[in-house]
Amino acid sequence: MRSIDWRRSARSDAQFIQDKEWQIAQSILLWVDQSASMSFTSLKDGTTKRTRARTLALATAILLLRGGERVGLTGNQLPPRRGEVQVAQMAALLSQDNTDDFGTPDATGMLSHSRALFVSDFMGDLTGVETAMAKAADRDVRGALVQILDPSEEAFPFDGRTIFESMSGTLRHETLKARDLRSRYLDRLAQRKDRLATLASATDWQFHTHHTGTPAASALLWIYTALERRA
Repeated sequence: MRSIDWRRSARSDAQFIQDKEWQIAQSILLWVDQSASMSFTSLKDGTTKRTRARTLALATAILLLRGGERVGLTGNQLPPRRGEVQVAQMAALLSQDNTDDFGTPDATGMLSHSRALFVSDFMGDLTGVETAMAKAADRDVRGALVQILDPSEEAFPFDGRTIFESMSGTLRHETLKARDLRSRYLDRLAQRKDRLATLASATDWQFHTHHTGTPAASALLWIYTALERRA
């Protein structure tokens, strides 16, 4: 009786049994970008990309754990487990900031046939993302990429003399005609999104862009749907 998958059986006239192999396949590992770029917000009291990414990751973990799944963090930081203690440990690890300008997904520790979620602004070098996705594909890991952007990063509302500086302060660019950069920036951003979407499609993942100026609930629903079980 303990082996019956009651949730799936309730949607069918037949009874489905969970075995050990099925349980391993339903482990979900999360990677959340904690780099300096994620601390950006264009509004004085606005939500930072980092806060939104952590909120979405923890909310996703709670929903999955309540559904009987096992959730953890990549990089062997936190192996997938069940229970409320797991959420507390995950929250503690996700509260640690990284001083690097941009983050790179860590694909280590992912179980074969499991699922994964990568949350970042993906504004750094995408080579590391491609490497992580290739490792995931080799292990038959399916999942989702969620790009978190501030509204100003999407609209580029800058004009006149503007100083662009990375959140760590290591990168800096000054221009007297910011408006002249807008079309080139938007083209580069569109190319980056296309590259991420193509990479996701090639590895049987899904890709979504979410803005901190919109409700988190819509992104959470998208993530939960993207990580649904696959028979």
